[in-house]
Amino acid sequence: MAASADPSLQAHNPRTPRTLLLAGFDAGQTHTTCRLAADDGGLLAEGQGPGVVHLAAPGGPQRFNAALRESLEAARARLPEAWLPVPLTAAAVGASGIEAGSQVQIQGLTLAESALGLPSDRLVVTGDERTALRGAFPEGPGIVVISGTGTIAVGSDGQGRHHRCAGWGWLLDGAGSTMDIGRDGLALSLRMADGREPESPLREAIWQVLGLDPQDPGAPQRIKALVVDPAFGAAGFARLAPVVERLAEQGDAQASAILAQNAEALVAMVAAVAAALDLREPSVAALGGGLLHLAGLRNRFEQGLRRQGALRVEPRGDACQGALHLAAALLAPDPDLGPPAAVQDASMA
Repeated sequence: MAASADPSLQAHNPRTPRTLLLAGFDAGQTHTTCRLAADDGGLLAEGQGPGVVHLAAPGGPQRFNAALRESLEAARARLPEAWLPVPLTAAAVGASGIEAGSQVQIQGLTLAESALGLPSDRLVVTGDERTALRGAFPEGPGIVVISGTGTIAVGSDGQGRHHRCAGWGWLLDGAGSTMDIGRDGLALSLRMADGREPESPLREAIWQVLGLDPQDPGAPQRIKALVVDPAFGAAGFARLAPVVERLAEQGDAQASAILAQNAEALVAMVAAVAAALDLREPSVAALGGGLLHLAGLRNRFEQGLRRQGALRVEPRGDACQGALHLAAALLAPDPDLGPPAAVQDASMA
């Protein structure tokens, strides 16, 4: 998730270290970012580490552990010299595949305790959509919609209530994602190949990306084998999304229909979150590679938002900044909400 300026997290004077050091992690499927800050919000350093997979997947716990350790080590190596001996006081982790209130969240918390050497009352482990929401809307109400390889929406009413929508895994619920756009384009190309749909340049464009000859009569059978290869997965479909977008912008009606259908799926997610939280004319932050890099999808999404009376806004901060806000809240919890762990689990269930 791209970083954006946050006036509450300004560059810190490295010559005057505070006693407390905080860490915020954004752990995605491709890489993990660790950002270090003083307890007054001053940013100090940032480092990168490997990505994570769902904790239930083969090697999931090991990859989670490595992601936290290596990104923290990389960030610490970039600390101003005066901060090098300062121990970590609190941290928050936003990770792909962590569901609030689930056994997976409990497992993630246990793993983070070991990886970071912190007690559970100085740790928050939650989904990366939650840290994205806190970064985008640190104080008031709002909705975050993320469209990348997968998709999810989550919102806050600014009074302690949260609601999530979609994001139930690419095999079940990827509408609005680059994975679904690419898969829908590939499926359309096969219908063209067997005569169910009229030919368009889309088939040739998609098959060339896959290294297939559009004139080869055996290409459809190779596609069938390709997509069930474990190495293909959701990312394999997602890399076809830019092809669908390019054809749509060139006037291909069927490619345009795919983008429109997926944009409407994202709008429906916003509508569901807004209804659950009683938000009228909500502010919506659009995140993820699909909405940031596919202009055709983003434009159609924004048109749908306007029809709903919602407004797309720029996020105040990114997911790492949201994680830092959650870590800071562990040091000074809201007295009306109880201890930090209760705040996290009750407000984000």
